[in-house]
Amino acid sequence: MYKTDICILGAGPGGATTALHLAQKGISSLLIDKATFPRDKICGDALSGKVVNELRRISPELPELFSREQAVQVPSWGIHFISPGGQKLSVPFKYNYKPEEDAPAGYISKRIDFDNFLIEQVRLRPEIKLIEGADITRYERQRDGSFTLSDKEGKIQVEAKLLIVANGAQSAFTRHVAGLQQEPEHYCAGLRAYYKGVEGLDKDNFIELHFYKDFLPGYFWVFPLPNGFANVGVGMLSSAISSKKVNLKKEMLRMIETHPELQKRFGNAELIGDIKGYGLPLGSKKRSLSGDNYMLVGDAGALIDPFTGEGISNAMISGRWAAEQASNCLEQQDFSAAFMQAYDKAVYNRLWKELKLSRQMQKLLNYPWLFNQVANKATKNQALAETISCMFNDLDLRERLKQPSFYFKLLFN
Repeated sequence: MYKTDICILGAGPGGATTALHLAQKGISSLLIDKATFPRDKICGDALSGKVVNELRRISPELPELFSREQAVQVPSWGIHFISPGGQKLSVPFKYNYKPEEDAPAGYISKRIDFDNFLIEQVRLRPEIKLIEGADITRYERQRDGSFTLSDKEGKIQVEAKLLIVANGAQSAFTRHVAGLQQEPEHYCAGLRAYYKGVEGLDKDNFIELHFYKDFLPGYFWVFPLPNGFANVGVGMLSSAISSKKVNLKKEMLRMIETHPELQKRFGNAELIGDIKGYGLPLGSKKRSLSGDNYMLVGDAGALIDPFTGEGISNAMISGRWAAEQASNCLEQQDFSAAFMQAYDKAVYNRLWKELKLSRQMQKLLNYPWLFNQVANKATKNQALAETISCMFNDLDLRERLKQPSFYFKLLFN
């Protein structure tokens, strides 16, 4: 039996970040995960500049520490968007970047390695009690609002005043206690595979997003990894998969085997391991992220970017705010749903504008001709290319994507 003020379910980036921020405040927590680290996690493996910033918020030296782990990561300097018409739009994360001088804006690292990097930081903190290999399946609320938790066998029991739920997209707590349901319009299905020997990977490790006209509104990706590996996958809204009766695995293999460019690049490539599937609850609508004595963090709170599919940074951001709210709860000894609303407000104040804009960008996939036009113009117009590059770091610039005048000028100037 463990008694604790704060129990965190799930030791991925969201849960680990929460525990580390609490430790920085001198607050103890119990961190539980059903796996034993290092463990794999099905993901695109891209770590954006937002992830780097969140590492820095945990501790200023963490980005530099991670950059030294050269066997497990590659620095990434941007994104290649390949339009339905085959036009490549290259968007650096920083315009006029210099790899030999600038600190990387982002990285690509297998989740087995990145998550373990965070867990190694957790192991250094005496304030954090980490329990691995414990699958919590029972949640019982006590009269005072606190929770009693246990695993299937009843070998582990936990009493916690505050529960921070960071155990991912398939969280039973999210569905059965918090009441968040899977909605096909706000849910994406994805497949991920690891290949070795894919040709034509970018020298500066730009990630590739291919929007093939025969696979819209889905996309195909290729992300470079260390040691000649690449993360290769596809993603599509669940509602589209259902309405179009799409078999994602068949479509992914079909594109590799039949699209001329992919056929050439994958000609000598080797599939390493299995093609694995996963679900992405998208942050394309606001949901309740908390209630009496609990908060939802990251994928458990459906905070994944609707356009890029990125979830790691938003998990870490919500974890940071969960730690802040938990500190306030302990100070005030108030764990009520009303008091917990400050957490929802803080998370959406930081993320909603961005999530809403990404939802608009997602809808652009319904207009492939417009996508082609943007890509075509940007390859010929340096000012437009720079503007699009800045959009990835400047939300005010990204607001232009919502304005009809932006497209009018683009089409007729």
